[in-house]
Amino acid sequence: MSKTARLKTAKKVVEKVQHGILKTNIPAGLAAAGPPLGPMLGQRGINIAAFCKDFNERTSDIKEGIPLPTRVYVHPDRSYELVIHKPPATYFLKQAAGIQRGAMKVGHEVSGKVSLKHIYEIAKIKIQDPPLQIRTLEYVCLMLCGIARSLGLQVVKDLDAKEYGEFLKERAVIVEQQKKELQEKKEAKLLRTG
Repeated sequence: MSKTARLKTAKKVVEKVQHGILKTNIPAGLAAAGPPLGPMLGQRGINIAAFCKDFNERTSDIKEGIPLPTRVYVHPDRSYELVIHKPPATYFLKQAAGIQRGAMKVGHEVSGKVSLKHIYEIAKIKIQDPPLQIRTLEYVCLMLCGIARSLGLQVVKDLDAKEYGEFLKERAVIVEQQKKELQEKKEAKLLRTG
């Protein structure tokens, strides 16, 4: 067998191996052929329009725009297997706390609060995800407490609605101030580079 023939067979083997798993977050009901999803699917030879239609049909019962971690297992014949997980834990925790974003200085500020009941309810949803199905509910609750801490959320036993409403009003002022500071830094940086 000549060197060119070996090279061609090696190239064919490599082309077959380039498929595999595509991991991405896609908003529910909003899969579109444009970037960033379109090019990712196109590189793997998947029919983009058919994939988008399939994904949007499967997520039609979920509120539009919720990010869904998606695993696409691509087979050598360009067919695929689609696994859609529950929304990320950070999404649920932010919703439970009633905030848009986490703390900028984790450990130095509290971005919101969630009760242990919130953690338990989110854990019951998240344990349905394939990677967490083998874990215990206690493990998932502890994992969620860690994620909450990394967002700057405080896990409390009970939440008083009136008291928490006051906290969120105070927090909104701090967030606005932080956004202003970030904008000023961004503009100052643009002036220096311009």
